[in-house]
Amino acid sequence: MKRGKKYIESAKKLTEKESYTLSEALKLLKETGTTKFDSTAELHFNLNIDPTKAEQAIRGTISLPHGSGKKVRIAAIVTDDKIKDAKAAGADEAGLEDLVAEFSKGKINYDVIVATPDVMKKIGKVAKTLGQKGLMPNPKAGTVTDDIVKTIKEIKAGRLEYRNDKEGNIHTIFGKLSFKDEELENNLKSYLRVIRDAKPSVLKGSFIKSITLTSTMGPGIRLDVNEALKEL
Repeated sequence: MKRGKKYIESAKKLTEKESYTLSEALKLLKETGTTKFDSTAELHFNLNIDPTKAEQAIRGTISLPHGSGKKVRIAAIVTDDKIKDAKAAGADEAGLEDLVAEFSKGKINYDVIVATPDVMKKIGKVAKTLGQKGLMPNPKAGTVTDDIVKTIKEIKAGRLEYRNDKEGNIHTIFGKLSFKDEELENNLKSYLRVIRDAKPSVLKGSFIKSITLTSTMGPGIRLDVNEALKEL
């Protein structure tokens, strides 16, 4: 892949070590940012799991102490009596039949879709469409809930879903480069603790094979896994 001059110059700062301590990595994360806009701080885990086995699947939600810095568009699939409350809580759109019709046409301009249990049957006809985009409401992801107001507020405040992909990786975010150093550190440590504690009981030996930090369009910075976990 052809890289730009800014990326190449930033990558030169990562030649001293193969991996870095948590504090070193966070410092380099800001130093190697290459964009003029406020870059997103990304976090990538490579896990020692078998993604084909359900008991080794890693999936859940996390509320970062300082939020993610990402503006999230939320659609709430709810009955008419809950539309007003959902919108007041921060949903960008709320409804049932109108939203289902919109989704059936492929018009899905949202980052998260939440729903109450009583409407799940009516979502069935667009389940495949939403599933292909990773947006199908799911109890495990906390997006099917009786307390729709609380859920929407938590997501708007920075609650994120994480899940492993087919290769056993988790790709997520933990803030913006404009965050204060201690805010990025707190968010990162919170994520590390959650993934560390998600180790499947059936798994023997090491769980986290590698952890890499990067900013939008920036070079990857590999953490020293053992040293990083000791700091938690």
